Amino acid sequence: MQKAIVMSEKKDDLEILKAAFEASSDIVFKWDLITDSIQWVGDISGLVKSKSPVVMPSGTALRGRINPQDLPDRLSAIADHFATQDEAIDIDYRLRCADGSFSWVHERGRANFSPSGQPLFYLGVLRQITKRKRYESKLLQAANYDDLTGQLNRARLKEVLQKTIAYTQRYKSKGAYFAIGIDKIGLINDGFGHDAADAVIIGVGQRIKRAIRASDTIGRVGGDTFGVVLDNCNTDEMARIATKFMCLFRDRPIQTPAGPIHITVSIGGVAFPEMASTPSEAMTRADSALQESKEKGRDCFIQYLMDDEQRSQQRKHIEIGEQIKNALKHNNLFFAFQPIVKSNTHEPFFYECLLRMKDIEGNLVPAGLFIPTVEKLGLNRLVDLRTLDLCVQELEKYPTIDLALNISGHTCSDQTWLSELTMKVKDRPDLAKRLIIEITETAAIKDLDETMKFVEKVRELGCRIALDDFGAGYTSFMHLKSLAVDIVKIDGIFVRGLCDEDENESLVFVQTLVGLTKSFGLATVAECVENEEQAEILRKEGVQLLQGWHFGKPEVHPAWRDETANLVELHPNKDKFVAS
Repeated sequence: MQKAIVMSEKKDDLEILKAAFEASSDIVFKWDLITDSIQWVGDISGLVKSKSPVVMPSGTALRGRINPQDLPDRLSAIADHFATQDEAIDIDYRLRCADGSFSWVHERGRANFSPSGQPLFYLGVLRQITKRKRYESKLLQAANYDDLTGQLNRARLKEVLQKTIAYTQRYKSKGAYFAIGIDKIGLINDGFGHDAADAVIIGVGQRIKRAIRASDTIGRVGGDTFGVVLDNCNTDEMARIATKFMCLFRDRPIQTPAGPIHITVSIGGVAFPEMASTPSEAMTRADSALQESKEKGRDCFIQYLMDDEQRSQQRKHIEIGEQIKNALKHNNLFFAFQPIVKSNTHEPFFYECLLRMKDIEGNLVPAGLFIPTVEKLGLNRLVDLRTLDLCVQELEKYPTIDLALNISGHTCSDQTWLSELTMKVKDRPDLAKRLIIEITETAAIKDLDETMKFVEKVRELGCRIALDDFGAGYTSFMHLKSLAVDIVKIDGIFVRGLCDEDENESLVFVQTLVGLTKSFGLATVAECVENEEQAEILRKEGVQLLQGWHFGKPEVHPAWRDETANLVELHPNKDKFVAS
C-alpha cells in the first residue's frame, strides 16, 4: 500500500512538472546517446509552427532541422562539452519550420557520463526566442544603420575605416576615403518638400551602393553626405572612380514624390595611409576636400594633398600625440577653472573646466596647443572619457560647485561616452544637476539629428547643455529651439566688437539673441569679456552671465578648493537665478 502511494505521488509530480513546462512553452528532451533516440516533453509542433503532429524521434532528426549555418556551432559546443564534461551547453540556433521558414530557439543542456567518461544520455531544454532575436536585431539595426537610408551610420562606417586603414598599414597596401555631398539639397527641400529631399538622399545612397565593389563600404555620415571606404585603391585611380560616381547622377534624374529631380554631387577624397593615418584624420581631410570642391563650382572632385609645410605640421602632430598618450597613461591631464559670473553682481555661478597637460618637463600646456592634435589623431574619445572622470571627481569632492565640461563634436555620437556618463550620474540627481556639458555650435550642426538625440539623453539624466561659440558657425536662430539646450554662449568675436562704434552688427546680434533666448527660457553667457565697458553693455542688454579675464583667469588651484564657496545655482528655464 505504501509503495502504491509513493508511486502515485511520483506520477503526480511528473504531471505537475509536465504541465509547468507546457505552460512556459519550454520543450524538454532526453537524448539517448547510445541509441540516438529522443523522448520529448512538450509541444514540438508549436516549436516548428506545424498544425499537425511533428515527430523527431532521434538526434539525427533534430540535427536535420537545424539551419546549416548554425549546425557547426552546435556540433562544436556538444563536442567540447563531451570532451571536458564541464559547463552546460548554452547556445542559440534556428530550427526549420513546417512552412520552410526558421524559428530561433535557445538550447541549454548537460550530458550524463559513465564512470569511464562515456556520454550516456543528454538532458536538454529548448525555448522559443524568435521575438527576442527580432528585438535584438532591431537594436543592432538602430545602433549600426542610418534610419532613413538603411546605410551604415557614421560611427559604424568609422569602425570599417579604422580596420581598413590598419590593414593597409600592416600589409603596405593602399586605400581611399571619399566624402560625397549632394549639391544644393537645401534648395530641393525648400522647393519640393521634405519627402522629395528624403527621396533624393535615399536614391543617391542606393546608386552609389550599386556602383561600388563588394570590398568597398558606404555609409551616411551627415544630412546630405555619404562616406565611401575604398579598399585596395591606388592614388592614381581615385579621380577615375570619382568621375564614375559623378556620372551616376549627371544624366539620370532621381524619382521622388514630386517627380524626377536632376541633381549633382561633389566629392572630396583622401588616400590612406600616406595622407591620413586615422579614421578621424581621413574623414576630416575628405570633408575639407569636399568643401573645396563645392567652392570650385560643385559637381567636381578634389583630392586632398599635403604640401611641405603640412608634412612638417604632420610630424609635429605626431610628436605632440606621443606626449598626449603619455599624459593619458600617467594621469598628467588637469583642469584650470574659469569662473562664469552673474552680470549684475559679478558673483560666480559655475566654472568652466579648461584642459591642461603636463609635458615631459613638468610644464602645463594649454588646451589650444594640443587639442587640434587630439582631433587630428583621433584621440578625442580617450581624452573626453578622461575629462569626464576628472570633472565628476571634482563634483564629488566639492558639492557646492557647478562645472561646465567641454566635449568634442565626435563625442555627440559616441555611445561609449554616453554610457559612461549614464553610469556616473544615474540615480545621482544632486551631482547631475551641477554638471553642464558644452558642445560647440559647429559640432552641433554637423549632424543636427544626432546632436538632438544626444542633447535629449543628456538632459534626461538631469545634466544641462550649453551651446558654445554661438555665432561662430551657421546655426540659424530657429535651431535653438530644436536643440533644446539650456545655455547659449555668445562667441567672443561679438563681445570684442561691442565697444567699436563701427561694429553695430555685434550689438544687433547680441540684442537679437538675448530676445530669442528669453522667449525660449534659456540663459545667455557672453564669452571673452575683457573690460568693464563690455560688461556694462552686456548687462544692460540682458545678458545674465559673463566670462572672461576681466572676472578671472583660469586657475589650476581655485579658491573654492580650500574654502566653502557661497554659490548660487543657475536655473536655466527661468529668467532669474535662485540661491542654492
